Amino acid sequence: MLLRVALILLVAAAPAWPQSPVIPNTPAGHTLQAWLDAFNSGDRARIQAYVATYDPTQSADGTVSFRERTGGFDLLGVDKGDRLHIEFRVKERASPTVVVGKLEVKDADPAGVVHFSLRAIPPGMTAADMSMKIDPATRARVIDGAVASLNEFYVFPETAKKMEAALRARQKKGEYDAVEDAEAFAELLTDHLQQVSHDKHLRVNFSPAVLPKDFGARDPDAERLSSNIGYLKFNAFPPPDICGPTAIAAMNFLGNVDAIIFDLRDNGGGDPKMVALISTYLFDKPTHLNDIYNRKEDATTQFWTLPYVPGKRLAGKPVFVLTSKRTFSGAEDFAYNIKTLKRGTIIGETTGGGAHPVSGQRIDDHFMIVVPSARSVSPISKTNWEGTGVEPDIKVPADEALDVAKKTAAEQIRNDQAKKQ
Repeated sequence: MLLRVALILLVAAAPAWPQSPVIPNTPAGHTLQAWLDAFNSGDRARIQAYVATYDPTQSADGTVSFRERTGGFDLLGVDKGDRLHIEFRVKERASPTVVVGKLEVKDADPAGVVHFSLRAIPPGMTAADMSMKIDPATRARVIDGAVASLNEFYVFPETAKKMEAALRARQKKGEYDAVEDAEAFAELLTDHLQQVSHDKHLRVNFSPAVLPKDFGARDPDAERLSSNIGYLKFNAFPPPDICGPTAIAAMNFLGNVDAIIFDLRDNGGGDPKMVALISTYLFDKPTHLNDIYNRKEDATTQFWTLPYVPGKRLAGKPVFVLTSKRTFSGAEDFAYNIKTLKRGTIIGETTGGGAHPVSGQRIDDHFMIVVPSARSVSPISKTNWEGTGVEPDIKVPADEALDVAKKTAAEQIRNDQAKKQ
């Protein structure tokens, strides 16, 4: 009897350990669990299998890169959802960042992803702050603001008018009347505008935090590989006045290599001035790289290599540029210039196909529209890569591009050295 009482007391005094969040037994829940399992494993093969099964529009390489940056996610809670929709919170393992997620899937087995978004909660805000309900006045204001920006800035005025007509027709039919979620409204407008323009740069964005007036990037990764091959990875081309010293330091670090590989597989674009700065190291004489025509100003700006850069140039050294379908905008500018100027070899996948520089136009405190307001014009081809992308010289899957580039570079170095003997 005494023993029994003691056991009861021990059970009563035991701490209540926190329970792991329960993922619902629904198609959306199964897909969320599959994503968490594959993503958190860090195993490329498992991530590739998930992408192929559930979300083939995404890139396995991009997902692996995202996993490396975040360290994975711990599920904090499932907030709401139904069979085909789920909203949840996760925490990055590599930082204190908490992220809210929304997942919508098809009614199928397996349930393919229709929409999947992750949005970090800004400092001072909560998960509840990340969702915003909008009223008819807000919907009308956002549409009016988007249309006004398109008509004022969009690079092709006739296409701007077509987009306006399409939005007004849908608005008149009441297609937006039932949309109360701000993020969903921005995504719907983006989809409808892109259906007309086919312009991947063009987007309507929602921000739960009040939009700042000014709209960074990771430093480039530079290293020397075997056979004295330089490797430089740019995930973006930020403005030179922000990251110029870092880019110059990276190029100087690789100033004595026999060949250089630029990895742009995860580069979504940036400033053409940074493209010109990096490109200058690859030429020994003034070289006309690209022109950008601005529709509103009816003016063309030429971009040439710079008259001077600190350090040693790599003119004459073999150049290789790695691309993927995620390579976009300013990164495509760099690759296209290298290809048309016959300065190097493009290895990987056809790029995303965005040749229209953009400007961000604020609509109100929470909505903005990213408007392509100009277009690139190559001085050599007299056109650009809009809608078609930059075709690689050596087509291989993006995750094989670096190995192919290293082998090709080593072979070219050996051939060049043999010719000198």
